[in-house]
Amino acid sequence: MTDKFSLTTSDGLQLNGASFSPPAEMKAAIVLIHGMGEHFGRYKHVIDFFMSKGYAVISMDYRGHGTSQGKQGHIPSYNQLMDDTDLLVKKAHELFNGLPLIMYGHSLGGNIAANYVLRRKPALRGLIITAPYFKLAFDPPAWKVAMSKIMAKILPALTLPTELELAALSRDQSVVDAYKNDPLVHDKISATFFINVHPAGLYPIEHAGDLTTKTLAMHGLADRITSYQGTTAFAQKNPQMIELKLCEGLYHEIHNEKEKQQVFDHIAGWLGKLLIP
Repeated sequence: MTDKFSLTTSDGLQLNGASFSPPAEMKAAIVLIHGMGEHFGRYKHVIDFFMSKGYAVISMDYRGHGTSQGKQGHIPSYNQLMDDTDLLVKKAHELFNGLPLIMYGHSLGGNIAANYVLRRKPALRGLIITAPYFKLAFDPPAWKVAMSKIMAKILPALTLPTELELAALSRDQSVVDAYKNDPLVHDKISATFFINVHPAGLYPIEHAGDLTTKTLAMHGLADRITSYQGTTAFAQKNPQMIELKLCEGLYHEIHNEKEKQQVFDHIAGWLGKLLIP
């Protein structure tokens, strides 16, 4: 069963989301957070996987993404992303009261999810992050970083192309083609967005020792967008709480590779252990 909803942010934007419930008894609810420039509709097969295993799913298009309101590629502050996530988690508690909540975030969604768990300390049973944006797989030119800081003060909402290498998303060409042709996908980012999100990626690495939520961190070793070394550094800071799974040969969207069933099987196994009474 699918139910659509909208949430109103503290600055008056409407964020559109949906919840998905399997027909059988539910084990837990997954709070799904998408990545930069995309929308939760790209995760239909991921949602179907979770539901096939008895998990409900709830997600929304973040501000400036998908069908939600807000300027594409822009945020006023990182704290606003945390507040927006609060709305989604509260909605999850409302719809799935009594069920364990598990947060799942990919790429930028992994950045948001890990920061949210560490900064807001929500009542979650577990955290799953795939290819999290803790560090990029390449170093942005120093002049671009310096220019972003200046632009954030002069023209904070001005957006520029992300210059994302689309071929690095997946080795499955049909995934890349679908991304290119998706009208709800965008390639924009503001200087304010970048100077907030980029350093926020380091926060989970620096504070991983404070993590008290069981976490599964997965990353493709052939990822050219976000750094698997950053994810590894995060996991090594707290091996008691964080399980690291590195996937040989996989690109950025490990859930969209031809080996995605292996990825799903690993997640299902981890969830099964997590939810043992």
